[in-house]
Amino acid sequence: MDVFECVRGRMTIREFEPDPVPEPTVRKLLQAGRWAPSSRNRQPWRFVVVRDKDTLRRLAGIAPSGRFIADAPMAIAIVMEDADSPDLDAGRALQQMELVAWSEGLGTCFVGLPTEEQKRRVKDLLGIPEPMDLITVLPFGYRARTPRGKRRRPLSEIAHDGRFGVPYES
Repeated sequence: MDVFECVRGRMTIREFEPDPVPEPTVRKLLQAGRWAPSSRNRQPWRFVVVRDKDTLRRLAGIAPSGRFIADAPMAIAIVMEDADSPDLDAGRALQQMELVAWSEGLGTCFVGLPTEEQKRRVKDLLGIPEPMDLITVLPFGYRARTPRGKRRRPLSEIAHDGRFGVPYES
C-alpha cells in the first residue's frame, strides 16, 4: 500500500472481527513502533502485548472511552521510560503502528486514560513499574465492517503561507 494512500485512508476502528492477529503481524506492529524516531534517539518506549481475553475485558472496564478493547483480539500498551518528550515520542511510535496496522487490514483506536487512577489500575493489571509513563492502550483487530469516508476541513481553512492568516494556495 502506498504510504500517502495509507495516511489518507486510515480511519479509527472500534469494531473488530474475533480472528486472532497472526504473530508475524504482531511483530511487524512492534517493529514499526521500534523504528519510530525519538528525541535524541533515546527510544524510551516499551510495548506490552495483551492477548488474554480476561485481561482485555478488564482493560475495557478501566477505560470508559475504550469499552471496545474487550472485543479486540489483542492490544498493545504504550509505556514510556524516562522520556524527554513522552507524549511526542509515544505519538510517533503509535502512529507508525497505526499505519502498519491499516496496511495489514487491521484497525485500532487510541484509548485515552484521562485520570491517574485509571493509569494506576492499568499499570497494576499489566505489571508496569510505577516510574514509567503509561500513554495509551491500542486495541488491534481485523476491521468488522468497511468504514465510511472521513470528512476533513479544506486545506484552505487550516494551512497558512509564511504567516498565520495568509491562506495557503497551491
